Amino acid sequence: MKVWGLTSILIVLSISVFAGSPDELIKKGWNFGVLPAVSFDSDLGFQYGGIINFFNFGDGSRYPDYNHSLYLEVSRYTKGSGVYRLNYDSDRLWDGIQTSVDLSYQPDLAYDFYGFNGYDAVYNESWTDEDTEDYISRMYYKYDNKLFRFKVDLNGNLAFKNLKWLAGVQLLNFKIGSVDIEKLNKGKSEDELLPDVGGLYEQYVGLRIIPQTEANGGFVPTFKAGLVYDTRNNKSNPMKGIWSEVSVEASPEFLGGKSTFARMSIYHRQYFTLKPERLSLAFRLNYQTKVAGHVPFYYQSQVISSVLKSSITDGLGGANTLRGVLRNRVVGDGYFMGNLELRWKSENFTFINNNFYIGLVGFSDFGRVTKKINFLIPKIMSPEDDYFDKGKERLHFTYGAGLRIAMNENFIVRIDYGKATDKRDGNSGLYMGLNYLF
Repeated sequence: MKVWGLTSILIVLSISVFAGSPDELIKKGWNFGVLPAVSFDSDLGFQYGGIINFFNFGDGSRYPDYNHSLYLEVSRYTKGSGVYRLNYDSDRLWDGIQTSVDLSYQPDLAYDFYGFNGYDAVYNESWTDEDTEDYISRMYYKYDNKLFRFKVDLNGNLAFKNLKWLAGVQLLNFKIGSVDIEKLNKGKSEDELLPDVGGLYEQYVGLRIIPQTEANGGFVPTFKAGLVYDTRNNKSNPMKGIWSEVSVEASPEFLGGKSTFARMSIYHRQYFTLKPERLSLAFRLNYQTKVAGHVPFYYQSQVISSVLKSSITDGLGGANTLRGVLRNRVVGDGYFMGNLELRWKSENFTFINNNFYIGLVGFSDFGRVTKKINFLIPKIMSPEDDYFDKGKERLHFTYGAGLRIAMNENFIVRIDYGKATDKRDGNSGLYMGLNYLF
């Protein structure tokens, strides 16, 4: 059965506390926005929960910049998947230092896994389509992944104007296993039952493509340091400026990880005003690569970020990287990615003593693996061309459109629909969440 109603109910509520009069349009004190989440997935069950984001604007002199942001997300499917997240962000906790703290637990009973190195790994859609003769299971390209994350990011000013240092520590713990078919089958009628068969994850583990020492997950501590150059005129939706950064993260085995490794990430984001306060062009380029050691397979999909824009840090493919491409479709030791957006603020208005605008976005995303994960293809994996197509990796392209509903410049509901240009990446995706992509 297919997923219907990714988010069947989408409501944006806002309440202002200690705010100025409607004529001022300057927010003061505490404000918050609420986004409920209600949906249904035939395998995962009903989703319920929501998001609440508190903002403190102080005396309003910095508006639309805030003094403090406190974000809470609790969203759960009845079969067990969910997101439990607390995030704090402020540049006033310590004078001159931007502080971001994130604490999350994300159990995912059906986490996507399509192999390594993009198009070098064959994706066979008919194996997951119960209406075809080749159907195996809707869970064929899935495994069970429970992720715990604690993350602290800091950045502060240097002597050179607009140049900042950044530093961070992240503690991740992955608990991985086969999809719990028995749990997902509870409450299903006989003709809806998922077959109890192994998928691609089980194939890779059994044939040692995924080492036995990594098959059940593990602990990953990382430390990060780098530089940021930031000339944006606004953090939430810049109309002009540059936001570039280079960082290196390292994970030492002696602190409890499965291996020692280091990775480097380079971002360049730039924003151009085409019509003042209304129309802008924005693009993001990102290059990430392993520079030393061995990255465990369960950490390969994690994208290095200086600021978490959402609860999800997976890539490439999905809501925050290549919209329209299957989540985690493009996984390698290194990648290059780009996003291009044309952003239009079509309508501004005030409602219940708050500032709102409606935004429309047209976008195109692209990316590819630049450094492949090396592994031996077992000769017993037959027929080999059902699983591997070596040397076929190239750029993955998507295009699409989106809607933005923004309250007080900072609480921004994002709805995107992206379509892949190659059937090897799937078909399309509808995504709902918060904040502009970059």
